[in-house]
Amino acid sequence: MIAIPYLTALTTYFSYGLLFAFGQLRDFFRKFIDWWSSNNLQGYAPICLGLEDFYIRRLYLRIQIKASNQYLIIHSEKASEFEYASGDWDCFGRPISSAPDAWFDVVERFSNDNNKTLTRTTKISRCLNLGSYNYLGFAASDEYCTPRAIESLKRYSPSTCSSRVDGGTTALHNKLEKCVANFIGKPAAIVFGMGYVTNSAILPVLMGKGGLIISDSLNHNSIVNGARGSGATIRVFQHNTPAHLEEVLREQIAEGQPRTHRPWKKIMVIVEGIYSMEGELCKLPEIIAAYTYLDEAHSIGAVGKTGRGVCELLGVDTADVDIMMGTFTKSFGSCGGYIAGSKELIQYLKYTCPAHLYATSISPPAAQQIISSIKVILGEDGTNRGAQKLLRIRENSNFFRSELQKMGFEVLGDNDSPVMPIMLYNPAKIPAFSRECLKQNVAVVTVAFPATPLLLARARICISASHTKEDLVQALEVISRVGDLVGIKYFPAEPNKQEQDESLKKLD
Repeated sequence: MIAIPYLTALTTYFSYGLLFAFGQLRDFFRKFIDWWSSNNLQGYAPICLGLEDFYIRRLYLRIQIKASNQYLIIHSEKASEFEYASGDWDCFGRPISSAPDAWFDVVERFSNDNNKTLTRTTKISRCLNLGSYNYLGFAASDEYCTPRAIESLKRYSPSTCSSRVDGGTTALHNKLEKCVANFIGKPAAIVFGMGYVTNSAILPVLMGKGGLIISDSLNHNSIVNGARGSGATIRVFQHNTPAHLEEVLREQIAEGQPRTHRPWKKIMVIVEGIYSMEGELCKLPEIIAAYTYLDEAHSIGAVGKTGRGVCELLGVDTADVDIMMGTFTKSFGSCGGYIAGSKELIQYLKYTCPAHLYATSISPPAAQQIISSIKVILGEDGTNRGAQKLLRIRENSNFFRSELQKMGFEVLGDNDSPVMPIMLYNPAKIPAFSRECLKQNVAVVTVAFPATPLLLARARICISASHTKEDLVQALEVISRVGDLVGIKYFPAEPNKQEQDESLKKLD
């Protein structure tokens, strides 16, 4: 639970209330204008309905809009240059034009219509990257992985242009599945071309009518959609609270299915290894007594002595976790996802899962990238770079989190987690924090409703093994200055210089 400071909660409620009130007032007068105007689209249904449409138009877009206009210089004689034009900069979605390494290139955009449309410019800002999931640094060029990915591109092409059951299974796909199963510590694995689909397509195959899914209240949207699509009954337990999970389990087992009260055909508990918006580690040892589905999208490769995720970090035998899911889009610098489990489970999924039967298989170069990165992590490339990367991301994450807390920021999450949300709360502080950091060449990701509860907006910092000591110190200095400017240091504290110097020595 997040204890919001009273004054902060009050001002946040007031800000959203003000936006809501003026939005409703403008919509009221807009109805008269639309009725009077002959240009309204009679007979066409709106794309969004009700509060969703209202939130996008009157809150989301307004949060993005900057109070003061930005000015770009454009010379009409040359398409690559700019003349003076006023506009508002975007906040939530900025394109990049380089690999998502420790530093990357951010493309600047502008708008002349309050962010309804955004125009790309040719101006590039070189920024420190605190937003990408490049936990181990494999998303950039790597001395071991990149040449092998290029070679696989030449041999197999960018795509198989087929599903796995037709002509989409290469030797690389079979090798990848064996490699993943061995790395995870399970008898077998199956891989998919998209991480989101791994959850949303698998859960309807595993569960159905007469089944019960008990899901953590803060599970990812892919889990939520997969559970809804399964037709199973869904119950939610309080985030990362095993005691409440046990209470829900006992109640549901006693009551049985709705109306008939027959025993449940299957009960599955779904949790995440590291929660992507909170940076918290799952309390897995207290949960595995149930039939467990573990989503390790943000934890596999990033935590544990050898990068094998929360099971290794928390001392849990993988044999005690029934189904293990993860993605290759974070620590492995690639794309896609996997399910690891018993041989019988994986064989069943290969015969029944639509993502395996109908979707195009994972790109061969992407598959080779995953295989190569796992070899580096395990030291099978003949070096100790993998161990160094794992040590670096752990030290980087713990140092950065500790320093942020000493500065007075409210930081969520646990030690060893590379995900660290900084709470912003107030809607006006979302674009302010993002843009002020960008001005000083630090790129951060801000997150608001519907990805988080309405009052719990935050900036989500993602640390990488590719960040150097100098990168982290520079980022902390910028975030500290912006935090003072925006007013998000909710717990003022003086940093201990001696402790900071000792932490920096560890990074060396």
